Amino acid sequence: METRFAGTAFVFGKNIDTDQIYPGRFVELTEVEDIKKYAMYGADEDFTKKFVAGDIIVADTNFGCGSSREHAAITLKAVGVGAVIAESFGRIFFRNAINLGIPAIVCKGIAGNVADGDRLSVDLGSGEIKNLTSGKSLQAVPMSPYIMNILEHGGIKPMLK
Repeated sequence: METRFAGTAFVFGKNIDTDQIYPGRFVELTEVEDIKKYAMYGADEDFTKKFVAGDIIVADTNFGCGSSREHAAITLKAVGVGAVIAESFGRIFFRNAINLGIPAIVCKGIAGNVADGDRLSVDLGSGEIKNLTSGKSLQAVPMSPYIMNILEHGGIKPMLK
């Protein structure tokens, strides 16, 4: 896993819940190829038409709040999200994302310093987030060694194997 990467920002607001990330009406789908078609569908029905693997979701506070639906993290993993950077996360979503190998990065001030379409670079080791479009840099909460180990293995199951 790359610990330094760049991608285009897709910006969302506050309280993006798991039903916006992956609507419950699609929960009967079981194949990843079907599930990934509906990533962020409750917030932006055209998200998957614009998103390129490695791009980055940026959000305000409480991203992933709501139910414990693991499909929310599964769909983001399936579309190839490079990271989710938010002011704060719903607790269960945060753990689901990390356990699936998705960097979930807490960064105070990110919402007011990134616009939709900005190019970002992320350094997971140092926690530095650079907005390549505006030239601004922000300091995220660095990942603990334990979380970095999970991410470097691609998730908790591959780590345990």
